Amino acid sequence: MKPKGKPVIWSPQVAYAVGLITTDGNLSPDGRHMNLTSKDIEQIENFRACLGLTNKVGRKARYNEKEKKYYVLQFGNVIFYKWLLDIGLTPKKSLTLKALKVPDEYFFHFLRGCLDGDGNILRYMDKVFPKSERLYLRFYCASIDHSQWMQKSVERLSSLKGKIRKERGENVLIYAKKESLKLLPLIYSDKNIPHLTRKYNLIESFL
Repeated sequence: MKPKGKPVIWSPQVAYAVGLITTDGNLSPDGRHMNLTSKDIEQIENFRACLGLTNKVGRKARYNEKEKKYYVLQFGNVIFYKWLLDIGLTPKKSLTLKALKVPDEYFFHFLRGCLDGDGNILRYMDKVFPKSERLYLRFYCASIDHSQWMQKSVERLSSLKGKIRKERGENVLIYAKKESLKLLPLIYSDKNIPHLTRKYNLIESFL
């Protein structure tokens, strides 16, 4: 992304960072500043490396908590901020988020950022069928429009349909094992691309 005076160019790193911002990030109403908050310092460091940032990482508490157990990286860049607006992100995006202008060639890098952000990988042995292992990829979002856009984009690029369900007021885009096994190699196309280690370790054996 650097230097600041130059336009933003799509790359696997930028697409992954956009996925993280879409899920765990925030755009300030001031038109300049953005931040990413996570319990995972590796996630913050990945994000900082992808965008070539040198800003210091802070700590903060959330809601009514007193313990500062969350890492936060805040930075200012008017050009990048406006670029994020142009592709569809907005301040207070949770309920207003819709389709994003992500190029097809970078979509699965973006999706990996979403998986590492608010996404979830569930893997366990079935209690009813002891030799059967369950696997689910789940993408959470408060906006049904955004969830449907993700679902349609994945289907268009991979023919995998997935299902959207409601859980505790959120929309969850879910891929069960059969589809997940086809989707994972698209999300993790290379071991050296940016990713969150603890989530990659859950599915590495499938790759």
